[in-house]
Amino acid sequence: MGEYIYQRLFSLRRRAVARITPVPVEARVDTRWYQMFFVWFSGNMNIVIFSGGASGPAVFGLGVRDSIVVILIVDLVFCALPAILAVFGPKLGTRSMVQSRFSWGYYGAAIPSLLNVFSLQGSLIISCILGGQALASISSHVDVSLGIVIISLISLVLTFCGYRIVHWYESVAWIPNVVAFITMLALGYPQLHENQSASVPPVTPAAVLSFSSVLASSILSWCTITSDYGVYHSPATSSTRIFIYSYLGFLIATFTGSALGAAFAAAAPSVPVWNVGFDNSSSIGGLVFAVLKPAGAFGTFLTAMVALSIPSACIPAMYSVGTSFMTVHPRFAAVPRWVYVLVSEGVLVPVAIIGARTFYVTFVDILNVVGYWIAVFVAIVFVEHILFRRASFTEAAYPVTSWATPSLLPSGIPAMLAFLCGCGALVPFMSQAFYVGPIAHMGTGDIGIYVGFVVAGIVYTVLRGTEKWWGPKLKVRSASGDVRGLHSEFQGDM
Repeated sequence: MGEYIYQRLFSLRRRAVARITPVPVEARVDTRWYQMFFVWFSGNMNIVIFSGGASGPAVFGLGVRDSIVVILIVDLVFCALPAILAVFGPKLGTRSMVQSRFSWGYYGAAIPSLLNVFSLQGSLIISCILGGQALASISSHVDVSLGIVIISLISLVLTFCGYRIVHWYESVAWIPNVVAFITMLALGYPQLHENQSASVPPVTPAAVLSFSSVLASSILSWCTITSDYGVYHSPATSSTRIFIYSYLGFLIATFTGSALGAAFAAAAPSVPVWNVGFDNSSSIGGLVFAVLKPAGAFGTFLTAMVALSIPSACIPAMYSVGTSFMTVHPRFAAVPRWVYVLVSEGVLVPVAIIGARTFYVTFVDILNVVGYWIAVFVAIVFVEHILFRRASFTEAAYPVTSWATPSLLPSGIPAMLAFLCGCGALVPFMSQAFYVGPIAHMGTGDIGIYVGFVVAGIVYTVLRGTEKWWGPKLKVRSASGDVRGLHSEFQGDM
């Protein structure tokens, strides 16, 4: 009996670890590269992105034109970051947190892996609140809390269906949202046109920069999981093709959704019905239903479909919660992924219900906090890939087979020190409900993510370059007391 239990536990552990093991080339055979467009197009063509654009007028007091200009600039630049990281999936077969070991080291990668779990939970909370609001707006029998439960359960069920079903779902989930947004534009165009000449307060640099940080943080939040959804796709196509598919998926969806959100949020105060639905800038779902309500039953149906398509944003986050947890420590990898998904669900529902009471405070705080550390993380990974791996995906650049061997991976010390420096440098530039840094207090707005990105990139370049130069010498000297034979004796990818 004891032997059976041991074998059973060993089998479960082996299957669990397989969830984060790099996918070998012979198993990466999916040639439907167009899915790299749809998975990110669907994940962003929804009211989550709509709410991000709406924060420009609703939270930062920007007019529609100013908001759209900021949205366009931020999207053109920042959508490239998750799109570049999406290339790593097909080319290396590694999930994002496993790939991070090639810059953070075996033990150091536990830091972004654990932070990613909390970030993904934050994204889930935002998405489920929005879906709950939309469902509550169309029925007096459904309040926001029940709506949150419904959306979270649908996301849970679809996540359990696995990788291939997720890709199929993402290939069609965008359709009701596109129909709803086109209908909203058709019904609301007269009011939107009239609002173009509405007077708005003078634009301040602080408002522009803070709004851009919220938008950038929303996009950056995808950077830690985009690689996960290409690990079974063939590496046969060019990196450029994968990048373009992913970039267009992000760019078209985020700009369209954000611009519409900004336009309708800016016009809402001057349209009484919309303003009631918007509920003092706290209910995006109510605003969507208020705009669609003139379409009658069709408008109600579209609002319901918009709500029920929210899982397109939830599923990738919920799916990656497990793999991120499993990368933290080998003992965590022994736990089946579905256990982490259930834990995520258990945390998600009560926290989302509480956060729904002050939606935009919750929305801005979560996104910015997520953006802070991910900006630092991305800077480190990009510097490693571009400067020290020569932007190459060859076996010489990334010896993927060493992913679980600490001695064959970087030490992670430069990444951890750069992370501390980047996070420390951004603190004075933070502007949150719970803390306003001294520099942000002077009127700069929240520019923490930009400062953290730059500082972390510079520090990592210096420290990693030093490690690359001195690491092999120190290793050989400690082993033999002689620096001769440096290149032949040095083992591993420092």
